[in-house]
Amino acid sequence: MNKKIVLRIIEKLQETYPDAKCSLIYNTPFELVVSVMLSAQCTDKRVNEVTKILFKRYNNPEKISEIPLQDLESIIKPCGFYKVKAKHIKGTAEVLKEQYKSQVPRTMEELTKLPGVGRKSANVILSEAFDTPVGIAVDTHVKRVSIRIGLSKQKDPNKIEEDLKKVIPKMYYKQLNHLLIEHGRNCCKAQNPKCVQCILKNDCDFILEQKWHD
Repeated sequence: MNKKIVLRIIEKLQETYPDAKCSLIYNTPFELVVSVMLSAQCTDKRVNEVTKILFKRYNNPEKISEIPLQDLESIIKPCGFYKVKAKHIKGTAEVLKEQYKSQVPRTMEELTKLPGVGRKSANVILSEAFDTPVGIAVDTHVKRVSIRIGLSKQKDPNKIEEDLKKVIPKMYYKQLNHLLIEHGRNCCKAQNPKCVQCILKNDCDFILEQKWHD
């Protein structure tokens, strides 16, 4: 897909979702790290409900590292996979406390060495907490929409990100993630996508292929 079409797609998405932004609620980079960990296989709405309780008492690496693991599990249980998430959150808090003076590092290499933080999570942290995006976070919505539109033919999130970075200007890295998520939630759904009313129907490979077969 050439960059002229890509820029047209971005412009249409911007017009349709002018308020697209991260829906996780946080006050510090560390709170965002925890929220991102909890968001795996869980809605942002549920995460915000849980962190509202969690962050009242435990909102920094020192406090999280000291909380008994079972108590942490009990608080975050509504987010699912709570045992693994609690282990990662507590482990990351300990690493930050011991190696980074309780500060969240600002590089992809350092972030992805933290327990439970993969490239997608690190992309979110760098973009949202520090406004220094180095890539594009590829979640299920971004993956689905990117493939359908024709921005990538890959299935692996990391390879999809590589394809996106080839055609997306860096100034749009942060915003594109939110725009594709909104479009995935509201129109380009996994089941029964609203293709007829889609703002991208003239540039979407998925729709054009359907027309060809029809």
